Amino acid sequence: MATFRLEGAAYNVIAAGAGPPLMLLHGFTGCARSWACAQAQLSARFRLIMPDLMGHGASDSPSDPARYRIERCVADLIGIMDAMDVRQTHLLGYSMGGRVALAAALQHPARFASLILESASPGIEHRAQRRARVESDNELAAFIEREGIAAFVARWERIPLFSSQQRLAESVRADLRAGRLRNNPTGLANSLRGLGTGVQPSLWGRLGAIEVPSLLMAGELDGKFVEIARKMAAQIPGARLALVPGAGHTIHLEQPHIFERIVIDFISAIQTKPE
Repeated sequence: MATFRLEGAAYNVIAAGAGPPLMLLHGFTGCARSWACAQAQLSARFRLIMPDLMGHGASDSPSDPARYRIERCVADLIGIMDAMDVRQTHLLGYSMGGRVALAAALQHPARFASLILESASPGIEHRAQRRARVESDNELAAFIEREGIAAFVARWERIPLFSSQQRLAESVRADLRAGRLRNNPTGLANSLRGLGTGVQPSLWGRLGAIEVPSLLMAGELDGKFVEIARKMAAQIPGARLALVPGAGHTIHLEQPHIFERIVIDFISAIQTKPE
């Protein structure tokens, strides 16, 4: 575990394993430890770099929502790589982390050997829908600040996006809940305000410019993100699409062995591809 100070904010980063670097970016309400279920298998092959994104885990929770904006998160990732002397890494992002990963690959293609997006999107394409999402995220941020983290987590666990998590073992669900409860309410609220899907610029029009080998993953039970992944795969040059049976939004928890195999096979194919 290491701490890096970037633009006045401290980032907590967990590293594990050895081999080609693989940076893992968690989703909203998660943290670096959210990857624990896949860490053993992946760290046997890769040098894992797992930051707590701004406002999550043990990283700082600034009071200014602008500090969470996607372009600043991308700059922070590059800062972490530089501090760890990592010239290039494979990059995997889940949900919110996937949106950050996509932006990073577009802004700094030379720094990433591949891009893996799990249950992620390029943002919201239409302006009116973005405005509606901003209003929704602002309401949720105010709820977190008003009602507290426990009430928020209880509400968050009930949203339809996570209905398939009810199939998880009770011990897994308990660990997931405990991780969510450890978050700072200011950090979560300002993540919604600064890094929410509505406030970030839509990247739909830039998918054709992605230069790195790309893999899009979606759980077959997650209809919305299956549709998004298919649409993205049609626009990203050479993208591979993997739809995972028996999984919803959180593939790495719901079908960890399939998730690990898909990731390992994809990166291995890139590494062994002749020049």
